[in-house]
Amino acid sequence: MATAEKKNIGSPDETRTFDKGHVDVVSIGDMVLGRATFEPGWKWSECIKPIAGTESCEVHHNGYIESGRMHLVMDDGSEYDLGPGDAFVAPPGHDAWIVGSEPCIAFDFAPGVQTYAKG
Repeated sequence: MATAEKKNIGSPDETRTFDKGHVDVVSIGDMVLGRATFEPGWKWSECIKPIAGTESCEVHHNGYIESGRMHLVMDDGSEYDLGPGDAFVAPPGHDAWIVGSEPCIAFDFAPGVQTYAKG
């Protein structure tokens, strides 16, 4: 029989810090949830690339933007802006950066959050 579980993202299992941000991670059942805080000036290719060691982000994201703004550019050249209330899917092969002077809070529901910003 399945058991109900709960965890609070305010008490994460793990917090990974990186230049201009951090991600709080909770694992519950077979799900992993990440809440990332990206400060103004954060850019994947400058702040996470040294950790990941890849030319672009190779993590698949299923996300939701709670606050702030982010610009995402796929390796194929397609791009879009993300803001509060936007749900998004970003497959591997992208760069992203924060737009404006407000931190961006993003939730990630994809399994890739298990390895995001982990050396």
